[in-house]
Formats: sequence, C-alpha cells, structure tokens
Amino acid sequence: MFTGIISDVGFIKSLKKGKGDLGLTIQTKLPLDNVSIGDSVSCSGICLTVVNKSSAQIEVEISKETLSVSTSKYWDISSKLNLELSSVLGSSMGGHIVTGHVDGIAILLERKNIAGSIKMTFSIPTGLKKYIAKKGSIAVDGISLTVNEVYSASFEVNIISHTSNSTTLSSIEIGNKVNIEIDIIARYAINAIQNYVKSE
Repeated sequence: MFTGIISDVGFIKSLKKGKGDLGLTIQTKLPLDNVSIGDSVSCSGICLTVVNKSSAQIEVEISKETLSVSTSKYWDISSKLNLELSSVLGSSMGGHIVTGHVDGIAILLERKNIAGSIKMTFSIPTGLKKYIAKKGSIAVDGISLTVNEVYSASFEVNIISHTSNSTTLSSIEIGNKVNIEIDIIARYAINAIQNYVKSE
C-alpha cells in the first residue's frame, strides 16, 4: 500500500527487454538501507517488486500485463519516475490509499498557470467516470490529488507549487500520458451499490 506522497523523482538508468516483460534499473535518492529484495515500490503509480538493489539504484521487473495497461510501455532510458516506498503499519497517511494497480491511461488536455498553482485537465479513461467525483481522491502517476471538477469526458485537478516541484508534474506537457488509479473507497462503494441494486 502507498499514500500517493512522492518521496523522490528517479530516472531509468538502464532497461532490459525480455520475452514480453521489461527489467529496469532505476537511479534514486530514496533511503534504501531498509529496503529488502521483494519489497514493493511505486514507480509512477505502478506497484513493482524490488529484485535487486545497490546504494543508489533499484532493479524492478514489469510484466507483460502491466506493460499493456500502463504508461510503462512508453518508458525509456532517462525517463523520470515518481517513486514511493510502500507504507508500513502505523506510518502517516499524508495522501490517500493507493494500491499501485493502474486502472487506465489518461492524457493531459490542458495545463494553465493560475496564481502560483497549475490547473491540469486530463481525459477520463473508458469506464472510469463513475468512480471520479468532485473533491474525491485520484492518483495520477502515483501522486495523490484531489479532483476539482468532473466534466463529460475529463477531470480537473489543481497542482500546488510544492507538488509540481517534487514530482514529474513539473515537466508534463499537453498530450503526455499518465497512469490513473481511482480511489479504492469509491470503487468499493460503487460496486456495493451496484450489487445491492442487482439483488433487489
């Protein structure tokens, strides 16, 4: 489990393509002393398993399935990634519950600077609109954000300068693709309502 509070922006040092999967070596400033092989790390919203590490690098592997449903298929050497180590029981919940399971890919449609912050409008991936609500939570490339507005085919978020400066959102451009994870509480609530209605 993650919180959507990014700890570091790392970058891909090298990659190795296998039979449908992808191995990455990621350069990072994360404190890795307490990170063990087998631990989870969120890489731009994707929960990946550490398979090797050194003092300033981690190695992870991405499955064919994950490549097919996330922006990881577009990553290359030097691609920047939002990084967060998995939370431990009792740690502070600064954002919201993020699982690292990508629900879809969105596209940045608009970026506008407004009084020290940035308004961003993203497309809504197919089938996810019912889970996105005004003032609800959403994870964009692993970043916990609050939804400002929801439109027919897009949603809007406001990015404060701290979030922009400490994540990949500082350099995202119109047309860029991002990983989206809906709020797990919204998912369970909607599913519970749908199941109740079906049972009536």
